[in-house]
Amino acid sequence: MSELSIELHWQRAEPELSAGKFSNAHTVKFNDQYELQADAAPDWGGSPDNTNPEQALAAALSSCHMMTFLSLAAKAKWPVASFADRAVAYLGKNEKGQMSVTRIDLHPQVQFDEGFSVDQAKMAQMQDRAHRYCFIANTLADSVEINIVAEG
Repeated sequence: MSELSIELHWQRAEPELSAGKFSNAHTVKFNDQYELQADAAPDWGGSPDNTNPEQALAAALSSCHMMTFLSLAAKAKWPVASFADRAVAYLGKNEKGQMSVTRIDLHPQVQFDEGFSVDQAKMAQMQDRAHRYCFIANTLADSVEINIVAEG
């Protein structure tokens, strides 16, 4: 079993911790070297200049989906030249009435080497397989939609 970790640090900047009157801004460190400035989502008082956990979740899903897709494409000998995505996390209330990320939409766009193409049905099948094999998607269950962007 793999163990993967981050380091998170928050320091109060205000004289006291009082409801609704403190900053959620913090740092997240990856691999003892890369620091990310994080905060609450802007709708919850965070700075739009910082990453928020909901964006980080969408980024984790998008990255996992891409790596899984590339692995499957390599096995199928698809000459993928580039992969781009725009992942969107939606906040709302879940069936229990709790605030949550209710859905994440992925919009993968795949470019192949010149002279190679696949039809939309094969692309949809490969994207579906990537979704089913992605570790993060398996963690999130049914809250992910894949909206394939047509090849340019």
